[in-house]
Amino acid sequence: MALWGGIEAGGTKFVCAVGSGPEDVRATARIATTTPEATVGEALAFFQAQQRALGPLTALGIASFGPVELHPESPRHGFITSTAKPGWRDTDVVGPFRRALGVPVGFDTDVNGAALAEHRWGAAQGLDTFVYLTVGTGIGGGALVNGRMLHGLLHPEMGHFRLPRDVQADPFPGACPFHGDCLEGLASGPAMEKRWGRPAGELPAEHPAWALQANYLALALSSYICTLSPQRIILGGGVMAQRHLFPLVHAGVRRVLNDYIQAPALTERIAEYIVPPALGDRAGVLGALALARAAA
Repeated sequence: MALWGGIEAGGTKFVCAVGSGPEDVRATARIATTTPEATVGEALAFFQAQQRALGPLTALGIASFGPVELHPESPRHGFITSTAKPGWRDTDVVGPFRRALGVPVGFDTDVNGAALAEHRWGAAQGLDTFVYLTVGTGIGGGALVNGRMLHGLLHPEMGHFRLPRDVQADPFPGACPFHGDCLEGLASGPAMEKRWGRPAGELPAEHPAWALQANYLALALSSYICTLSPQRIILGGGVMAQRHLFPLVHAGVRRVLNDYIQAPALTERIAEYIVPPALGDRAGVLGALALARAAA
């Protein structure tokens, strides 16, 4: 059986795995994201140790925080580019692994990787057009459109567009270092903590934070629905681990769309249309394994 390596390269941690899928993960490691040299070096040491123990890898997949350069013809293919993560701007992520391990390396965004995993093994099985949005340390989105991961000029940046904001109801100016009050700047985990003084996971279900959060997410999801017409939307990330947020988002999307789009998925079964990831917090690293399979 082919053995794949996968890295969910996040701004907080790198999650590394060796295996072939959800039912066959033979080794994992979690590595704090510090400097590129230290983090990549520790990840490389993990895979080299696993190759000695389990046998050679067939390919490696890296699902990375971004923005990243995905065009294979670019000399900067495999680089993290204009990130706000200190020390990681213009970092070659793919090159060190390709050189040290000598295997093909599949590379995409962390959210596109998670979307790919949900399509292969999770909540998007059988669909050809859907959106995966992660709401956590940042906000990012991946999309499969007509059976293909959505790329283009770069890759989707679904967390960085502006939303209507009532400055009287929410005077918080936003936390995005690039745009201030874009979706990520208003509704990411760090934005919630900065606005309310506590992490999202510590806010009780009756806190006014959740109605505001649901409103911002509903505005964003309604835009995705009108633009991409997804057959399903999957919401992952640490903030969405607060399951009481889902019914608020469902109601908010219905309110924003105002019955304009007449589809039973929205009008009758919205709780089956906007859903949590079936793979839970494993979607990212399993997506990296799926990228490895595609690279091979």
